[in-house]
Amino acid sequence: MTDQSEHAQQKTLRFVPLSTAALNALAEGDLVQGSAEAGVDLGDFFATDTARWVWRHRLGQLAERPGIEGWLTHAVVDEAADGAAVGYAGFHGPPDETGMVELGYSVVPDRRRQGYARAMLTDLVRRAATEQDVRTIRVTISPDNTASRATIAGFGFEEVGEQWDEEDGLETIYEIPANRDTA
Repeated sequence: MTDQSEHAQQKTLRFVPLSTAALNALAEGDLVQGSAEAGVDLGDFFATDTARWVWRHRLGQLAERPGIEGWLTHAVVDEAADGAAVGYAGFHGPPDETGMVELGYSVVPDRRRQGYARAMLTDLVRRAATEQDVRTIRVTISPDNTASRATIAGFGFEEVGEQWDEEDGLETIYEIPANRDTA
């Protein structure tokens, strides 16, 4: 195993659900209220333009499909270190009609290159693999994002195509079967 995967195995992450009230506060850039609603001290990373776009998007999804909160983005806390929020991660929604779920994760800049992305990915893949309705796990990555491509290495993801994302531009699509031993 690589050093990065060893770091990922040492992480004790807790995925903290973000309620509608927390998402609303974060979408407005109110870290104090967002942190209070989440019960976790969220840092400035949770109020960046990119993060605020994510929170608004998730609120739109919840308005369209109440009850899917568990499939959406969570704050991620490192319990073994200082209990700080080290990023956010989750799925882009529940499984679609073919059983596909897409996952996403983002790490606080000063916590990058410490194994958090790999640990988040490991936890998300394991969760998806335990869900009866999930048959395929997808991740999409910008072609020039070598760090993210390195993060998914070793999980068995295979390139299956490309797509244009309104927010992120051109992305390469990678998938693995959910029933495969991936971690």
